[in-house]
Amino acid sequence: MELAYVTVIGAALGALARYALPGRRTYGLFLLPAISGAVTAVVWAALVWLGLTFDGGWIWVVSLGAAAIAAIAGALLIVRYRDNADARLLHRLSAGRA
Repeated sequence: MELAYVTVIGAALGALARYALPGRRTYGLFLLPAISGAVTAVVWAALVWLGLTFDGGWIWVVSLGAAAIAAIAGALLIVRYRDNADARLLHRLSAGRA
């Protein structure tokens, strides 16, 4: 049950990151929450598999920290990639005039 809770909290961190970081015009509404929620679930499951218990504090800190890092890194990388891809496409479509 805790996996569901931590995944929802991780997705909420991704939603907060969407509005806290610049460049949100380049990706969809649910992309960062989906990335951070998925990372949270994977990290949580890996830590449980490694022997951490759900009632310990470190499993929560590490899982939610990984969600925050994934949301920030995802936002920054997506914005940079999309801006470059849009500039290349504009150059190609305008035959170098723009």
